[in-house]
Amino acid sequence: MESGMQIFNQMDLNALLHQINPWWKTGQGADKLPSVQRKAFHEVLRCITHPQLRRFAVISGARRVGKTTVMRQLIAHLLAQGIPASNILYISFDNPVFKLSGLHAVLETYRQFIYRGGPCYYFLDEIQYAEDWSLWVKTLYDHYPEVQVVATGSASPALERGAADSGVGRWRVFRMPTLTFREYCAIQEIPYQPAELPALENLPSLHPSESAMLMMQLSDLSPHWYHYLQQGGFPELLQLHNQEEVQNILQEDVVDKVLKRDIPALFDVRNPVQLEKIFLYLCLHSSSIVNLDTMSSALGTSKPTLSKYIRYLQEANLIYIARNLCATGKKGLTAQPKIYVADAALRNACLMRFAPAGSESDWGATVESTVYKHFQASYSQQGEVGFIRSSSRGSNEIDIALELRSGKRIFCEVKYRNSTELSAQEAIIRQCHATPDALAILATKHPQDFGISTASGSAPLFRIPAHALCYLLN
Repeated sequence: MESGMQIFNQMDLNALLHQINPWWKTGQGADKLPSVQRKAFHEVLRCITHPQLRRFAVISGARRVGKTTVMRQLIAHLLAQGIPASNILYISFDNPVFKLSGLHAVLETYRQFIYRGGPCYYFLDEIQYAEDWSLWVKTLYDHYPEVQVVATGSASPALERGAADSGVGRWRVFRMPTLTFREYCAIQEIPYQPAELPALENLPSLHPSESAMLMMQLSDLSPHWYHYLQQGGFPELLQLHNQEEVQNILQEDVVDKVLKRDIPALFDVRNPVQLEKIFLYLCLHSSSIVNLDTMSSALGTSKPTLSKYIRYLQEANLIYIARNLCATGKKGLTAQPKIYVADAALRNACLMRFAPAGSESDWGATVESTVYKHFQASYSQQGEVGFIRSSSRGSNEIDIALELRSGKRIFCEVKYRNSTELSAQEAIIRQCHATPDALAILATKHPQDFGISTASGSAPLFRIPAHALCYLLN
């Protein structure tokens, strides 16, 4: 591939590369990196250091979710392992100089002025803004066997499509959500951390005394749970104590930039204002089934445009779309999905609330969205996370349902309210009888609301406080 006319010469690029790659001079990674290493760090490190299988890695997630921090931690780890500093290159395509210069010109400058041979690592931040990036990555993979690549991007399917265009098997895409509750507790250095935790699937087999001890220990985390729901899972904002400041940053740096810049730059968006209205509507109805007819009438937008813009919001990692796992075949193509905002703090910021509204229903929507995010973070690579809605009589919906490739099924109902008594007609109770080998969970509000309910020929229903469930899920 040939590069076009260069706006910036190699000396300009070389100076800027030295500025953003300080380890070339110091031999050390960035100062004041978080000591907590998130799941994405370990996944990507295993990918790029695998002794036999060469794969490039891409980290996909929303703005301010911590993708660049994971990159910095990986760089520091490689330096500590003895990789020469000059063999580690970091580029951010959020920088207009690199974006305008193009990937080819930047890499040519690096190889001419800095690189001296041997295995090397390219860290390419927000790669989707580099023109023809997927073709250049294919070239790197096929013709430069000494190169390993870690990239980040804010639009997952755009990156996955680029990976597919570059040839199957060159990329692995790792989705990075906002902080889980356990990651939040670790980063906040909350003093009590339970030493040993059971796997979620093993909860029903615990002795009642073991369950009581575990729930008592996890009850210490309950006050932090409420702060987590208000503050959200954006690492850089955790040290801010002014809630208004947090919301302003989320509104300006996450929502506005994504809706008004990132998505229009990557997709066919003719009306960014309409896109913003759609996102606000989804914030109001997070954890609800989306009826496109109702939404179209409320917003004055055609159903095809709604469907397209909702998909863009999903691809930008601002929302999750959950499928009705009961709907198959032709019904599955037309079944209405559930929408979850990717983080409770985004919802609060868009609705200009410092916390969920005081009603049980609003708290319930916030907690259900958060629980869904945790199931996605824990199980999305093992199967499908969706919900169940049938046409039978009585309560016919289960909030969250999982179909794992192993054949295991998990059902979760969120009842974030003072009374969590269930009638025999509740969908999750009926499902316990229909699938006695499933794992059924009732996420509750109060720390003391836990225990197992069983019936003859039924799967056990494990009641567990929502904060304890989310802590165990990660």
